Amino acid sequence: MNSLKIKILGLITIIVVFIVGVSAVINFNVQEEMITSLAKRNSKLLLETVKNSIANAMRSGNKEEVDKIFSQIRSQEGIQTVRIFDETGKILNSADSGEIGRMLDPTRHANFDKQTLHYIHEHSGERLLTTMSPIYNKPECHRCHPASRDVLGILQINHSLNYLESFKDEGKKHAAISTVVIILFIMITISIFLILYVDKPVRQLIRLMHNVEGGDFETSPLINSSTEMELLSGSFNTMVGRLKELMETTISHERELARTQEKLSHHQQIHTINLKLEEKLLEIENLNIALEERIEEIEEANYKIADLAGDLEDKNTTLETAVARLSTLNKVGLAINSTMESDKIFGTIVKTTMETLHSQIGYILLYDSEKKAFTVTTMLGHDEASAHDTAIPAHPSTIASWIMENRKPLLISNIDNAPQFSRFSLLGYERRSMISVPLAVKDEVIGTLSVVNKTDDSIYTENDLEFLSTIASQASVAISNVRLYENQQKTYVNTIHALVSAIEASDSYTRGHSERVTRYSVALARKMNLSHDRLSIVERASILHDIGKIGINLALLHKEGKLTTEDVDELRQHPNIGMRILEPIEFLHDVRLCIGQHHERYDGTGYPNNVDHSGLLLESRILAIADAYDAMTSDRPYRQALPKETAIRELLENAGTQFDPALVPHFVHLLETCEFDNIEIVTPLTMAARGLQTGMPFFPYGSGMLPFGEPTA
Repeated sequence: MNSLKIKILGLITIIVVFIVGVSAVINFNVQEEMITSLAKRNSKLLLETVKNSIANAMRSGNKEEVDKIFSQIRSQEGIQTVRIFDETGKILNSADSGEIGRMLDPTRHANFDKQTLHYIHEHSGERLLTTMSPIYNKPECHRCHPASRDVLGILQINHSLNYLESFKDEGKKHAAISTVVIILFIMITISIFLILYVDKPVRQLIRLMHNVEGGDFETSPLINSSTEMELLSGSFNTMVGRLKELMETTISHERELARTQEKLSHHQQIHTINLKLEEKLLEIENLNIALEERIEEIEEANYKIADLAGDLEDKNTTLETAVARLSTLNKVGLAINSTMESDKIFGTIVKTTMETLHSQIGYILLYDSEKKAFTVTTMLGHDEASAHDTAIPAHPSTIASWIMENRKPLLISNIDNAPQFSRFSLLGYERRSMISVPLAVKDEVIGTLSVVNKTDDSIYTENDLEFLSTIASQASVAISNVRLYENQQKTYVNTIHALVSAIEASDSYTRGHSERVTRYSVALARKMNLSHDRLSIVERASILHDIGKIGINLALLHKEGKLTTEDVDELRQHPNIGMRILEPIEFLHDVRLCIGQHHERYDGTGYPNNVDHSGLLLESRILAIADAYDAMTSDRPYRQALPKETAIRELLENAGTQFDPALVPHFVHLLETCEFDNIEIVTPLTMAARGLQTGMPFFPYGSGMLPFGEPTA
């Protein structure tokens, strides 16, 4: 606390507080005297007003008016007592009627000298201002009072001064606030003055002194906040200037001395360096000679490396091409081994070939000897939807006809160099460069495999032709395998067809039953959006579902009387018998399972294995509905056919117990909309049967044919 600013500010604060405090005390006393004087003046005025009012009331002889005046005055704030007493102290009238007739304490009117009297005293802890004034006898009062009496009575009013204390307190409060505000204002003003005119210049000089201690001898502008500060800052700048000159002179002398010493040592070093430099120059010349020889060797090595890199790049490109083509051949081989569906095989062949040869368009044409035309079976990179199954006449000017005739592949690097062929194909695309190779089975050309236009607009080469010929050989093997597979399936289908015919021939009542069940089942399966493979299972299972009846006694099948328990048990064996009959045919595995389940019930109370809906194939549940409906609407040895409406009601009533409740509404809708009427069933079995007669290849559902003869999109 040794700061000059704080000391000055503290001293001024003490002086200001003392002066303002004394002024406030004097002000408080003056205010109190003024308030007391004002109270006396108001009391005297009130006293005269009351005397005049009483005189007026007495002249009119209206004593009640006097009582009313006393009551009104008594109700005023601060009025404690209003009374009239005589010179002996007897109370003649009062605002408090209870004290009329009493005698006052002589001390309260002993000093009264028939003049208006004011005095302040305390009573019961309350400060009171008592005012007394005589009421003189006047001529107008002589009719009620004798003329010899000078004073009729003394009027006394006691004012409470306590209510004035709030004014005094409020005044003290405002005075205290004013005092604090004045002190703060004075202190702030003095503080600002000290900061601007004393503290700030002093701090600036102190900062400049620190700069000089740190080696900064720059002078600063004069401080003109006051004459003294301007003189002080001028003297400081003069001192700093002289000190700067002395420092510069000293530094200059020291630098000259250092330069002289440095020159002496530098001459010695230069001589030593010159000797070493001569030695280094000789070494550098020798190194340059050796470096030139090395550079020539490196240039020769670079030429050899560049040649080797070019050869390596060519070999890498060739190797990448070979790897890509071997990968394509592997994919084609895997596709051929993984499926017997011609569409999938052809699609894989065309797609992988296009990717390897970077072709824009690829397709396979198969030759139809009866129509003398080529059919597009698979096409990628062009408008496949419109090109699929498109027939192209076998015209001698077409590329496919040329290959069929010459039985060898064709490479057209640039269509402009082959004027015998059209630039635009009959399929609607432009040919710029292409390769087409024959597809042969047992020395018979059955079609062509073609790729058209490279994606980078380059041309096809002999290597591309050789690769595509290899792919065509694999495709030919695949076609041969598909044909063998189809012939095998035809044999199975022919056998199945014969078995179905044998069943229907042995039972006139069930003739046409399998065909109708097939019609119902396939239509319901289509409505449920089953895939092609599952549709094939439904169709085959529908045809063969009663094949097990071959193992049932024919007499039992034609029995018209009531069946015994043994008869029913024997009849219920035909699903198991059917499964055993079809067991050797591996590709009919799901068909066998469907046949074995077509008499099971949704609630698990059917036969032969009491399987509930959680273990039943969807195809089995479809077949169960179709078989039951046709059985109800067909004649049997033991009953007549039920009407359609009765059969529908039976289906609905047994939904959830015997039949799948989710399938029955769809089947009933098909019945009610007559969607079963006039529908020709074109299924793999019927197609296979036709294939046996016509010799045309048979393709299962995967080839793109749906039931009822509608081609896929």
